[in-house]
Amino acid sequence: MNNSYSPPEYYYQRWLTPTLRAASEDHPVVVLTGARQVGKSSLLLNADPFRQWRYLTMDDFDVLQQAREYPDALWAGTEQIVIDEVQKAPEVLLAVKRAVDNHPGKFRFILSGSANLLLMRQVGESLAGRAVYFVLSPLALGERNQVSPPDILSHALRGDWLVETSLAHTPPDPVPILLQGSMPALLRLDKPSAWVRWWDGYVSTYLERDLRQISQISALLDFRRVMEFLALRTGQLLNRSEIARDAQLSQPTVHRYVNLLETTHLFERLPAYTPSRTTRLLKSPKAFWTDPGLAVFLSGYFDDDDLRGARELGSYFETLIFQHLRVLVGLMTPPARLYYWRMRKGPEVDFIVEHGRRLLGIEVKLTSQPRYGDTTGLQSFLCDYPQATGGLLLHSGKTIRRLGENILAVPWTTITG
Repeated sequence: MNNSYSPPEYYYQRWLTPTLRAASEDHPVVVLTGARQVGKSSLLLNADPFRQWRYLTMDDFDVLQQAREYPDALWAGTEQIVIDEVQKAPEVLLAVKRAVDNHPGKFRFILSGSANLLLMRQVGESLAGRAVYFVLSPLALGERNQVSPPDILSHALRGDWLVETSLAHTPPDPVPILLQGSMPALLRLDKPSAWVRWWDGYVSTYLERDLRQISQISALLDFRRVMEFLALRTGQLLNRSEIARDAQLSQPTVHRYVNLLETTHLFERLPAYTPSRTTRLLKSPKAFWTDPGLAVFLSGYFDDDDLRGARELGSYFETLIFQHLRVLVGLMTPPARLYYWRMRKGPEVDFIVEHGRRLLGIEVKLTSQPRYGDTTGLQSFLCDYPQATGGLLLHSGKTIRRLGENILAVPWTTITG
């Protein structure tokens, strides 16, 4: 038990906690990863039952040294252990493997870190068949407001549609939310200038410390330039050759940098939905930053007026929706899969949710007055995949209304909580 820890003044309950709790009861090793500052340590230090477990962090030099030289002693006298920042000491993974294999059913481990451990070779080799993996995302709006996660996706996947109505309150303006970002520490800051300073420090720390812990990157200016070009393309098709040309770098270098951003959970590729071998569909992934606030900052938009006039505003809003969909699909058992769908010439749908044999299309429009014409992509998708239960058109207004037999326009806050 971590008796020396004093909890923060306010801890945001995370929607993922019940899932982690259930997984820890059934599996000897639970791996929790996510971007730095996303709230992993806070969750493990404050949420039951993990706050009762022995907490070890590799940020403590003494613990790190022991983990590298005599890791088995770290959990002497206890059977429930949290090991934070585990990517700094891969040596401890073999000791975890020995403990689990030599004493079946005795130990429970939570391994946490800022790097995607599934992409680290030594982790896959050590924990294969022993661990389950989860990713903690930046705070959802519902987590900020401490409400339960919405169940609209589960209902829509079953064909249970909301009734037509109008919300009592207009959804919040997304621009300040995009400008601020969704990391927990940002919620203690109430001015755009403070948000910008925080993000500036975040990026500097990432480049100068976090990145160097998992790679041998020395050209930090080149790496940041790639980050900035990717930020301007969030929500768009990932074209590495175009980024390499604009950044004046080789394609292999850009490919490596993109992989490192994915490994550290700052960036994600959304695959295309291509269930058949038809050549009519695009197969390139779309690019998304996991926190739209970071994409906005890296793009050079530092105040409200500039962001409202940005040609990329719709893409940033789509990135905010991606952030929340990513959370919601991860809460399903098993997790649902998220895609996009696009014909080579013609319509597209921003997101496709697949859970088992059920499909749902989701289109995103930054408009308070959705129109029937906004459903062209959804109609084409439903025509090609009649087994899909329907489509949702997420918009920035307050009305819930049908725009087709199986197409419902709903405020974007119905998926954010």
